[in-house]
Amino acid sequence: MSERNSVWFRPLWFGSLIAISAAITIVFTCVTPFAAFAVIAAVTAPRRDAVMLTVALWLANQAVGFGLLRYPWTASTFAWGAALGVAAVIGTFGALWTFERLGSLKPFARSVVAFVAAFALYQVMLYAVAASWLGGAEMFAPGIVRQVFLINAVTLAGLFALRQVVAGAAVLIRRGRAHASSAGLA
Repeated sequence: MSERNSVWFRPLWFGSLIAISAAITIVFTCVTPFAAFAVIAAVTAPRRDAVMLTVALWLANQAVGFGLLRYPWTASTFAWGAALGVAAVIGTFGALWTFERLGSLKPFARSVVAFVAAFALYQVMLYAVAASWLGGAEMFAPGIVRQVFLINAVTLAGLFALRQVVAGAAVLIRRGRAHASSAGLA
């Protein structure tokens, strides 16, 4: 993908995603769509950058939660925060692996399968933590999981649309700079 190598795309894109992650944390409080972010990171960034972006998104989520939303400073809350971060990174690895392995499929199909893989891994990891250690397994009732899936799916669709806007803006910036430097030579 050409945007993966664009000097202008990466800062605009990563900054946009981090801002969106923070905004979603404010709106949904306890449901940040990390599976959606995992897929968009896997599709638009090299492996290392995708994982770094996921960590940055998680850090933004935690900063908003503890700083702005005043999550309680308890061992349980910190443990859940760490579990979210680990699950988000595992979901990103799942999305990356799936997207890379399905190279023969069209990008849309690869993205859908990567999304299902990332969502499943993320949810299974959190359920395992809830069931075995921190409690809260009732948060994984089918109705709640469906709602979280829908939030992730809608977010992913919005992120793909935003990707087109940011990629277009990066192209315009690059063209504007090229035009300005060529005009300076005239």
